[in-house]
Amino acid sequence: AGWQVAQALRAQGCTAPVTLVSACAGDVYDKPMLSVAVARGLAVDGLVRETATDAAARLGVRMLADTHAVAIDAAARRLRTTRGTLRYSALVLAQGAQPVLPAPFQPGQVWQVNDLAAYRRLRTQLDGAPRRLAIVGAGLVGCELANDLALAGQVVTLLDLQPQPLAAALPAIAGQRLLAAWAGLPIRFVGGVRVAALQRVAAPGAGTRPAPWQLSLVAAGDGGAAHAPVIADEVVVATGLRTPGRLAASAGLAFDAAAGGIVVDGATGATSVAGIHALGDCAVVDGRASRFIEPIARQAAAIAAHLTGRPAPAAADGAPPLLRVKTSALPITLQAHGTGAGSWSLDEDSADALRLQQRDAAGTLLATLVARRPAAPV
Repeated sequence: AGWQVAQALRAQGCTAPVTLVSACAGDVYDKPMLSVAVARGLAVDGLVRETATDAAARLGVRMLADTHAVAIDAAARRLRTTRGTLRYSALVLAQGAQPVLPAPFQPGQVWQVNDLAAYRRLRTQLDGAPRRLAIVGAGLVGCELANDLALAGQVVTLLDLQPQPLAAALPAIAGQRLLAAWAGLPIRFVGGVRVAALQRVAAPGAGTRPAPWQLSLVAAGDGGAAHAPVIADEVVVATGLRTPGRLAASAGLAFDAAAGGIVVDGATGATSVAGIHALGDCAVVDGRASRFIEPIARQAAAIAAHLTGRPAPAAADGAPPLLRVKTSALPITLQAHGTGAGSWSLDEDSADALRLQQRDAAGTLLATLVARRPAAPV
């Protein structure tokens, strides 16, 4: 999101000095590729499209890599970082969101894949013989990682509170179709459960490898009856994202605690404090966090136009986001056309494709879903 804003500013003729502050190396890569790299035959080192140094030179911006933003003095228009204090006339927050780590997990016990560095470490750990993986959370990231790592030969158990994968985003029939598409992959889905405890178990003859983990499971519903435990060599947690509120609080920005992000105007990306904008995973519009890649370019263009005084393009949230589930066994596309409650109807239900439409009581089209089996086996 930060690079997109720099790109949009330069594309709109802005010649003002631009500084990009990044807590990581800042290299340019496509984040969605982290969960589909194996299926697409991409080596980890090949995921970087442009180094931060090259991108900064191309756009004529100052790059502060491996630098943390500490606090914002909105009145004085100053940003305090671990490499000194920066003055600004306009500040854009593209800080993203961090993975949620629910109980009973502790930092250092499990993997959370939300950036290239974490993904690189996981792939390095999994090099060699196939391992048993438990992935907690069968949302978009969890399902894509399960699909991708299974293709690499890992044996995956996918766990979720809901009775089927992708339950929060897709109708039940789509989740069922995905489970059927996974029949040829080493993926076992266990739904309707939560992890009550995580502990190492003895592993006689395991040599120098750490003992495997035992995930104690209970039913997700009332009562929490015990469920058969899962044994795994590695545990990946993919249970959602949330933006840390520290920077927003330091500047007095309106923050939506329920959605986990900074409140912004959908048309301009402006926050509640003059001179500060936000976009991407950290932004919330009308109580909704839109943590998808597709809207970011539109949001960046809207912010750049607002900062340069140019005519506003289409509103940053002017079009509902397009959701692509990049599970290669069954790619799924969900396009929203409107908002509100509605019911789903089947347009096509064949061995090769599933097509659905969602309409409200007045017959207005709200969403379309397409799931098509790939022509070649995966």
